[in-house]
Amino acid sequence: MTEASEETLAIELADLRPALEAVLMVADEPLEAAALASAVAHPTAAVVEALEGLSAEYTDQGRGFDLRNVAGGWRFYTREEYAGVVEGFVLEGQQARLTQAALETLAVVAYKQPVSRARVSAIRGVNVDGVMRTLLTRGLVEEAGQDHETGANLYRTTGYFLERIGITDLGELPELAPYLPDLADMEEELTEQVSQEALAAQPEEAAANGSGSEDAGESTP
Repeated sequence: MTEASEETLAIELADLRPALEAVLMVADEPLEAAALASAVAHPTAAVVEALEGLSAEYTDQGRGFDLRNVAGGWRFYTREEYAGVVEGFVLEGQQARLTQAALETLAVVAYKQPVSRARVSAIRGVNVDGVMRTLLTRGLVEEAGQDHETGANLYRTTGYFLERIGITDLGELPELAPYLPDLADMEEELTEQVSQEALAAQPEEAAANGSGSEDAGESTP
């Protein structure tokens, strides 16, 4: 028995269909029957028969996808009656939807740009590193140089951001900036809060120090 025959026998007829499905699932272009036969180590005639059987099976079961032979190649396709669902998902679903955290972060960047991650985090009160990566990946935010004082990377919105919200320039944004706290104001508030906490802790420290002195005095002969 030849080596090719042994490879053919390695895939039983009952396993031919799953093997074809596995190959077709990762294919990014239509595959000819001969190429599929080579991949699954089975005769081309048997592969064609299996492909036709799979196509008929998907139709009978009412699957959302179909297996078609188009221009000499086999490939999975979305069934025509569900094309609108797929189009809606691709164009308006996964790419357009942002979490509430992402929307809030994007708003801060839009009104305070160019702005560093640290400043956005200070305004929102939470770490925004992960959200900023999402906005960068989606092309809504881009790097805009570095802060000359701190060296931190600065970020701004992109042309794609303007396109997505339907405006031509940032001057058309709604007047929301006055409602966003300024970093200087926040720093002043934080400084005042820290000072108050430090003053509140002083009596306790003084009492602790005084107690220590008395203990030391009692132990002196």
